[in-house]
Amino acid sequence: MKTIHVNTSHPYNVLIERNSLESCGGYIRSITQASRAAIITDDIVCRLYAQTVVDSLSASGFDCCIFTFPHGEQSKNLTVFGQILDFLCENNITRSDIIIALGGGVVGDITGFSAASYLRGVDFVQIPTTLLAQIDSSVGGKTAIDIKGGKNLVGAFKQPAMVICDSNTLITLSPEILSDGMAEAVKYGMIRDEKLFELIENHNLDTIHEVMDEMIYTCIDIKRDVVEHDEFDRGERMILNFGHTLGHAIEGWYKYTDFTHGMGVAAGMCLITDKLCDSEISGRLKACLKNYSLPTGTDIPMSELLPFCSKDKKRESDSLSYIVCRTIGKAEIVRVTVEEFNKFMED
Repeated sequence: MKTIHVNTSHPYNVLIERNSLESCGGYIRSITQASRAAIITDDIVCRLYAQTVVDSLSASGFDCCIFTFPHGEQSKNLTVFGQILDFLCENNITRSDIIIALGGGVVGDITGFSAASYLRGVDFVQIPTTLLAQIDSSVGGKTAIDIKGGKNLVGAFKQPAMVICDSNTLITLSPEILSDGMAEAVKYGMIRDEKLFELIENHNLDTIHEVMDEMIYTCIDIKRDVVEHDEFDRGERMILNFGHTLGHAIEGWYKYTDFTHGMGVAAGMCLITDKLCDSEISGRLKACLKNYSLPTGTDIPMSELLPFCSKDKKRESDSLSYIVCRTIGKAEIVRVTVEEFNKFMED
């Protein structure tokens, strides 16, 4: 087992170990005296892994209850959020109990926000089962839901009490969901680690499992370092948003149905890199993304995407920030007015 300690305002460990789902009860017991564990998951993950987790938790003395909702970004909304809160109340979950997010990024986001909100705060554990969740969304404490105005516009900073990553869960992922996570892995290489980028660009969807554990550890360690320096996203942490401003806009244009988060990030990274970087950097990025069946742009008119960008949660007053990597392994934060950004992207 590998352990990464995240030294934030509420420190915690990220455990990286194959077959750790079978041992999760003991790991969680080591950090809490809770008698009850509320598991929040989606319908797909429930069928695959819920019983394994319940068995492990029960063996460690937890009384378990499970809430399941339909998978997909469309469920990350106020209605499901309210249903989770009602479920916690109906099952008498108290502030001394624990909530467990079992699933991908959607599960982690909405469960974390529920844990931050219910009783003004209940400890929760992340057990991410997708690549995107393991290397990105489960670590760092950002939790959120979507509203009509945009993605992740309502949320809270809520650090987990522990993160348990079992890379064996990635074996069951479809190629599409694995690709989704690889976009974030490529992002980490672009913003902070050229060697990581080289590792990824020398593999593809068929061979990446050969180096999966190494890649997961490196991505999480990069995020740990960034989050420790800027837990509440006021400075350096913004580099983690490379590709996200335009990526979220593309997702929103598709109404979060036909274009995944990873696809959006991939396209967003390429759109900004094409504008500002030399052809060698742009070419390597696109070739790498193509190895993982990810898009390298969009046919959506920029005039239709830009209104979504103006609603981005990173906007401050009349300005917004975007990230560019003029060199692989190094990110730059650029702040401009919304008007300047729109003119720049439409030129």
